[in-house]
Amino acid sequence: MIKVGVIFGGESVEHEVSIISAVQAMQNLDKEKYIAVPIYVTKDREMYTAHFLKDIEIYQDMDNLKRYAKNVVLYVRNNRIVLQNKKGFRRTVDEIDIVLPIVHGTNVEDGTLQGYLDLLGIPYVGSNHYSAAVGQDKVFMKQIFESGNLSVAPYVWFFENEYYNDKDNVIKKIEKIKYPMIVKPSKLGSSVGISKVNNRDELTEAIEDAIKYDDKIVIEECIENLIEVNASVLGDHSYYEVSELEQVMGKDAILSYNDKYMGNGKGKLKGGNSSRSKGMVSTDRIIPANIDKKLRDEIINISKDAARLLNTSGVVRIDYLIDKKKKKVYINEVNTIPGSLSFYLWEPKGVSYKKLLDNIITLAIKNYKKKIKKTFSFDTNILKNAKLGNGTKGVKNRF
Repeated sequence: MIKVGVIFGGESVEHEVSIISAVQAMQNLDKEKYIAVPIYVTKDREMYTAHFLKDIEIYQDMDNLKRYAKNVVLYVRNNRIVLQNKKGFRRTVDEIDIVLPIVHGTNVEDGTLQGYLDLLGIPYVGSNHYSAAVGQDKVFMKQIFESGNLSVAPYVWFFENEYYNDKDNVIKKIEKIKYPMIVKPSKLGSSVGISKVNNRDELTEAIEDAIKYDDKIVIEECIENLIEVNASVLGDHSYYEVSELEQVMGKDAILSYNDKYMGNGKGKLKGGNSSRSKGMVSTDRIIPANIDKKLRDEIINISKDAARLLNTSGVVRIDYLIDKKKKKVYINEVNTIPGSLSFYLWEPKGVSYKKLLDNIITLAIKNYKKKIKKTFSFDTNILKNAKLGNGTKGVKNRF
């Protein structure tokens, strides 16, 4: 049996969404091949593990969770990946073979977690820290898409200090694209901090709101006659496969956090104990998307090109904007760890959630075996015979 450490939570505005996605995944792992080991990261960056963390209801009472779960650290000891008690006796609580990151947002999905795992030499599922970082930053992403001749909606971006130092010039630059516009923090997901604006007063208010979440802001022209379509991509640069396409329908002016994750508008996040709970529970979907074959084929081809440009691995979701009157497709963004891992886009193709998880874990193991054959260091020390000068005095005094 392979022990899969499922890491989720973290210091992110998408913390609760990560919990929902992770609980769904743990309950759908093939129990004949895998043992799920929950590794929950709190908002104050502490790791906890316990079998009962597979139950969505435990997260309603954080005091009880912290009281009964084990506070642990993750590290490698004698080529074993261990979870060790952080408090009291430093005993090994559990061991794992591979990590399945199911994290969303800043400080986790953005390459931070992947880089940490790379540093420790721990194998993990999904895209590496390079792809994850680009996938989290909408500006970087757009620039790479443009370099690959993929169409993106007209946009402008700027930093917070540029806005406050010369607001009039930044507004002038923004208004070279036309209203209505979409204002976004560059490095957030789940539609947090996003606003649709129709005039300058709304624009400045939306920018002030977005700056609460990020110091880098992107403004996009709103596509007229809009159809929003999503596709999931499975695989790595050696082979990519595209899922069924979905057409998403929001109740708000944009597909908001409220549309995606709040059930019945009462502010309660919906999870669930089965794969039927989609994560984005109240989002209206049309699967397959109601578009013609030419547009469908175009999106499938763009999806493979985009995945290759970002060198994604595992399962990702790519979001598109279509001007249905012009039949023009714009690639919007890539989610390197999508909510619910986009399992519902694979079911129409005969791939169950259990099989999807098996596919991405198998791919990660294969790629890790290839990776460890590469050369990253040399068994030499060029400093061994070096003559140290007076500069070492400063080093000695420092310690």
